[in-house]
Amino acid sequence: MQPRAPKLLEDIRSAAEFVRVETQGLTLQEFQHNRVLRQAVELNFEIIGEAMRRLEKDDPATAARITDYRRIIAFRNVLIHGYDIIDPAIVWGAIEDDPAPLLADVHALLNSVV
Repeated sequence: MQPRAPKLLEDIRSAAEFVRVETQGLTLQEFQHNRVLRQAVELNFEIIGEAMRRLEKDDPATAARITDYRRIIAFRNVLIHGYDIIDPAIVWGAIEDDPAPLLADVHALLNSVV
Protein backbone atom coordinates (compact mmCIF):
# COMPACT_ATOMS: atom_id res chain seq x y z
CA MET A 1 0.00 0.00 0.00
CA GLN A 2 1.30 3.43 -0.94
CA PRO A 3 2.09 5.85 1.93
CA ARG A 4 -0.81 8.22 1.16
CA ALA A 5 -3.41 5.44 0.93
CA PRO A 6 -4.22 5.13 4.67
CA LYS A 7 -5.11 8.84 4.87
CA LEU A 8 -7.39 8.56 1.85
CA LEU A 9 -9.00 5.43 3.27
CA GLU A 10 -9.56 7.22 6.57
CA ASP A 11 -11.23 10.11 4.73
CA ILE A 12 -13.52 7.63 2.98
CA ARG A 13 -14.30 5.88 6.26
CA SER A 14 -15.08 9.10 8.08
CA ALA A 15 -17.35 10.46 5.34
CA ALA A 16 -19.19 7.14 4.91
CA GLU A 17 -19.74 6.91 8.68
CA PHE A 18 -21.17 10.44 8.64
CA VAL A 19 -23.65 9.51 5.92
CA ARG A 20 -24.64 6.30 7.71
CA VAL A 21 -25.11 7.89 11.14
CA GLU A 22 -26.80 11.11 10.06
CA THR A 23 -29.37 9.43 7.80
CA GLN A 24 -30.16 6.42 9.98
CA GLY A 25 -33.87 6.12 10.60
CA LEU A 26 -34.85 8.90 8.18
CA THR A 27 -37.29 8.71 5.32
CA LEU A 28 -36.82 10.15 1.85
CA GLN A 29 -39.37 12.84 2.68
CA GLU A 30 -37.48 13.88 5.81
CA PHE A 31 -34.25 13.94 3.83
CA GLN A 32 -35.81 16.01 1.03
CA HIS A 33 -37.09 18.61 3.49
CA ASN A 34 -33.80 19.08 5.33
CA ARG A 35 -31.60 21.20 3.09
CA VAL A 36 -28.69 21.36 5.52
CA LEU A 37 -28.60 17.58 5.88
CA ARG A 38 -28.92 17.07 2.10
CA GLN A 39 -26.00 19.37 1.44
CA ALA A 40 -23.91 17.77 4.19
CA VAL A 41 -24.59 14.29 2.83
CA GLU A 42 -23.82 15.38 -0.74
CA LEU A 43 -20.54 16.92 0.43
CA ASN A 44 -19.58 13.70 2.20
CA PHE A 45 -20.38 11.66 -0.92
CA GLU A 46 -18.15 14.08 -2.84
CA ILE A 47 -15.38 13.54 -0.29
CA ILE A 48 -15.74 9.78 -0.61
CA GLY A 49 -15.57 9.98 -4.39
CA GLU A 50 -12.67 12.41 -4.48
CA ALA A 51 -10.65 10.37 -2.00
CA MET A 52 -11.43 7.27 -4.06
CA ARG A 53 -10.34 9.07 -7.25
CA ARG A 54 -7.06 10.03 -5.63
CA LEU A 55 -6.60 6.51 -4.28
CA GLU A 56 -7.15 5.08 -7.75
CA LYS A 57 -4.53 7.46 -9.14
CA ASP A 58 -1.95 6.95 -6.36
CA ASP A 59 -2.53 3.28 -5.55
CA PRO A 60 -4.68 1.50 -8.15
CA ALA A 61 -4.13 -1.92 -6.56
CA THR A 62 -5.60 -0.74 -3.26
CA ALA A 63 -8.50 1.05 -4.97
CA ALA A 64 -9.30 -2.13 -6.89
CA ARG A 65 -9.85 -3.93 -3.58
CA ILE A 66 -12.86 -1.70 -2.86
CA THR A 67 -16.17 -2.94 -4.24
CA ASP A 68 -17.66 -0.63 -6.89
CA TYR A 69 -14.89 1.94 -6.57
CA ARG A 70 -15.39 3.15 -10.15
CA ARG A 71 -19.11 3.62 -9.51
CA ILE A 72 -18.28 5.65 -6.40
CA ILE A 73 -16.00 7.92 -8.44
CA ALA A 74 -18.69 8.29 -11.13
CA PHE A 75 -21.25 9.33 -8.50
CA ARG A 76 -18.84 11.99 -7.24
CA ASN A 77 -18.54 13.32 -10.78
CA VAL A 78 -22.32 13.55 -11.10
CA LEU A 79 -22.61 15.38 -7.80
CA ILE A 80 -19.91 17.90 -8.62
CA HIS A 81 -20.58 18.53 -12.30
CA GLY A 82 -24.35 18.08 -12.22
CA TYR A 83 -25.04 19.80 -8.92
CA ASP A 84 -27.85 21.84 -10.51
CA ILE A 85 -29.81 18.80 -11.67
CA ILE A 86 -29.32 16.45 -8.73
CA ASP A 87 -32.58 15.03 -7.49
CA PRO A 88 -32.53 14.29 -3.73
CA ALA A 89 -34.07 10.90 -4.57
CA ILE A 90 -30.88 9.97 -6.45
CA VAL A 91 -28.77 10.81 -3.41
CA TRP A 92 -31.27 8.93 -1.24
CA GLY A 93 -30.79 5.91 -3.50
CA ALA A 94 -27.06 6.00 -2.73
CA ILE A 95 -27.89 6.14 0.97
CA GLU A 96 -30.26 3.19 0.64
CA ASP A 97 -27.51 1.23 -1.12
CA ASP A 98 -25.99 1.27 2.37
CA PRO A 99 -22.39 2.26 2.98
CA ALA A 100 -21.79 -0.95 4.99
CA PRO A 101 -19.99 -2.83 2.16
CA LEU A 102 -17.78 0.19 1.48
CA LEU A 103 -17.05 0.54 5.18
CA ALA A 104 -16.20 -3.17 5.44
CA ASP A 105 -13.73 -2.93 2.55
CA VAL A 106 -12.13 0.22 3.96
CA HIS A 107 -11.87 -1.20 7.49
CA ALA A 108 -10.22 -4.36 6.13
CA LEU A 109 -7.69 -2.29 4.21
CA LEU A 110 -6.95 -0.02 7.16
CA ASN A 111 -6.54 -3.03 9.45
CA SER A 112 -4.04 -4.54 7.02
CA VAL A 113 -1.83 -1.48 7.51
CA VAL A 114 -1.68 -1.69 11.31
